[in-house]
Amino acid sequence: MTQTDEFGEELADFVRRVGELRSARALPPGEQQGVLDAALFELQHAAETLWPRYERLAARAPDGTSADRQERQLLKTLFQRLPLPVALVDRDTVVRRMNFAATGLTGVRAGYATGRPLAALLASGDRGPFRTQAAATARGEGARSLTVRLQQRPQEPVRASLVALPLPGEPQPTVLVVLQPGVSGTAEPAAAAAAGRRLLPPDLAETSRRAAMMDLVDAMASALLACPPGDAEAVLRAAAEVLHGRFADWVVADAGGARPLCRAVVLGPADEAYAPLVKAVTAQDPADCPLVVEAARGGSASLQVRPEDTLAFGEDASGGAVLVRAEVSSLLCLPLLREDGGVLGVLTLFRTGARRAFSMAEGQAADVMSRHVALAMRRRPA
Repeated sequence: MTQTDEFGEELADFVRRVGELRSARALPPGEQQGVLDAALFELQHAAETLWPRYERLAARAPDGTSADRQERQLLKTLFQRLPLPVALVDRDTVVRRMNFAATGLTGVRAGYATGRPLAALLASGDRGPFRTQAAATARGEGARSLTVRLQQRPQEPVRASLVALPLPGEPQPTVLVVLQPGVSGTAEPAAAAAAGRRLLPPDLAETSRRAAMMDLVDAMASALLACPPGDAEAVLRAAAEVLHGRFADWVVADAGGARPLCRAVVLGPADEAYAPLVKAVTAQDPADCPLVVEAARGGSASLQVRPEDTLAFGEDASGGAVLVRAEVSSLLCLPLLREDGGVLGVLTLFRTGARRAFSMAEGQAADVMSRHVALAMRRRPA
């Protein structure tokens, strides 16, 4: 076992023990002194043992000769140029690498997909089975395959084949996912291969969605260029009005910059029944919305379908969860970044009820538009 493997196992044990200590918070006050002592011991262990080992591993020179490095570069190039869509994911389906063919199939660029779960690209009913099969493959239970459907092409079956791929220096096997569009699990091998090769007719619904996205990006650019330089709040309102209705049922914009975040724009459904909730969301302090706080702190966008944490956007005056009262089915939370990485504001979009959930491709487009909004907010009068 390599030093990296040993460190990975020790770190995993540390995380497990910390999880046990967190569960001990429910103990009576008189029994918590021992738990506190154990927590202090674990912190000391992390500071005196785990951190120095991490620094030693990080400082090691890259292994291998020049020929070895050239071989690795060749393998990376082959991976990118494979004609079949291929992705490397971890046991939770988080994308580590995706080749050109996979970006073409999914409609999501590799840089955006990296660090996000591949399961989020699938139709909602296929996500659970795909996660289960990926975890089983990573545990060493053998290669497997299943038929899934992409959000962007729900009518077209895609055969996902998964196999564990142990990598040097990695404590857990990476899962190699091969996607074969147009191949279902019931097809004979020869027929499946033929189906994978034949050209599929254009998806008119998908073409229409992409055209609508292009129109939206164009409308956003026009609105931002019409805003007076130096008026950041006017930029936020213009952007919110472009997105409201045609892209999201709710648009909430929080302005920041040199001061703490404050609620700047709230656009909700036109139905009068939602007026009290719109008023409550307008009166919210963004600091009471964990989703907004995390986006501002981490500077990364978040896309959630059927959010599990119903309190992620805080509560209204009556104590009800905003996400529940608004019947949010999917959301996007987008930080608006300064040049130095600080946050000018946060843009949050909700889709509600039976409306189609935000897709990864739509999330990518919204991410691009958020960067344009931030650029417009940073403009200064000539």
